[in-house]
Amino acid sequence: MAKDTASATQKQSFEEFCHQAFDPTKEFSKPEALKGVRVLSCTQYILGPSCASYLAELGAEVIKIEAPRRGEAMRHTTPFNEPFLYPLSRWVPERGTGLGFLGANPNEYFISVDFHRPEGQAIVKKLAAKSDVMVENYRPGTFDRWGIGYRQMKEINPRLVYCWLGGFGGWGPGRVRASYDILGQSQGGNFGMTGKQEFLGGAPSKHTIWLADYWGGMMGAVQILAALYWRDKVSGEGTFTEYSQVHGVTRQLEYALPLYGRHGITRQRWGNWDTQLCVHGIIKCGKSSYPGSENPQESEEGYILISAYTDEDFARLCKVVGDVKMAEKYAKTENRVKAQSQMEIYPWLEKWAADKTKEQVAEIMDKANINNQPVWNAKEVANHPHWVQRGAVRWLDDPTFGELLHQGPAYKMSATPPRLKWALKPVGADNELILGKLAGLSTEELRRLEEQECI
Repeated sequence: MAKDTASATQKQSFEEFCHQAFDPTKEFSKPEALKGVRVLSCTQYILGPSCASYLAELGAEVIKIEAPRRGEAMRHTTPFNEPFLYPLSRWVPERGTGLGFLGANPNEYFISVDFHRPEGQAIVKKLAAKSDVMVENYRPGTFDRWGIGYRQMKEINPRLVYCWLGGFGGWGPGRVRASYDILGQSQGGNFGMTGKQEFLGGAPSKHTIWLADYWGGMMGAVQILAALYWRDKVSGEGTFTEYSQVHGVTRQLEYALPLYGRHGITRQRWGNWDTQLCVHGIIKCGKSSYPGSENPQESEEGYILISAYTDEDFARLCKVVGDVKMAEKYAKTENRVKAQSQMEIYPWLEKWAADKTKEQVAEIMDKANINNQPVWNAKEVANHPHWVQRGAVRWLDDPTFGELLHQGPAYKMSATPPRLKWALKPVGADNELILGKLAGLSTEELRRLEEQECI
């Protein structure tokens, strides 16, 4: 039997093995890693919600608590509030939920509770008593002041893992400031070295997406998993964890801080080029990939990453471009990486690509065995067969809203895969289910609290 298994393994390629082990169509036939773990998500915007949602992808029962009727602010801060496709709630049917809400809230149960009111705080305590984890990202000390912070909750449930995420942490001279993604990246040091070079007219540049928030949510989820392990395997008790968004950004600065500490050098912006490798950067092509499109986002010229930083690769690149002089002048890596050298090399490449689309450049690079990647937009990512086959981008048959194009989980697990069950729900959609089952509220109590806008 063992011999037959070994023979079958030898015949199966590694690609076939991975496809079989991680096949996204088999996700729902396998168990969930965090099934049985209950998470109370008292969160808003992206930082806190993404933390809880990552746990929901792994099978945790995540209960999202929002303000009654209108929900949390993130539902109203992104475009395309579509009341028919995304009804806000049964109390406010004429308003919708912005599309930005989808990325950080899949797989959750949605209830509504007013944290300010004593009856609402009593409900939160009842839910926390039956939960493993509580996540919140209000300003530091807010929940503690309302009587529903960690110090109060640990008396109710000593096994509760309480995760607070915020901008600057719960202590220190900057703690009282509120933070958003852009502020966190500004103070954390990211923007100081992100953006185009000054001599090209550049300035520090923000990321269009909320990288600090989604990174922070992931780091919060890692903390929670570690705390659950400690509780279940070592101490038997819950714990309090804190995540500072700004400190998380500083954690991303790689060698910038050691460079300053050792040499007093402040790392600067270097745009789409690289300070350590050349050629290893993004160049502008001269033609659009969609010449007939009336969409201004498609009619602009394309961009492509070209990576030919070894001496051998650069020699092949020069052969492709047809420039013997550049091959001789910059034959060695130490000559190419100099700032003045890159200021000549990249414009030289863009001049060569001025009559080409990014796809044409990619085809030429592929034939010459030079590493490259056209810069894709959302349309190109959504339709690429690699991401579609792997389930990274998928059509979700959402039980509430029908077909939605959505991101799949970003990682694979062969035995207990993460999965996408539903995208979101209207505000308070699960009030009866959750508050009846876990808080013991009767139909009459639910109706009364709804009329008073407490839930």
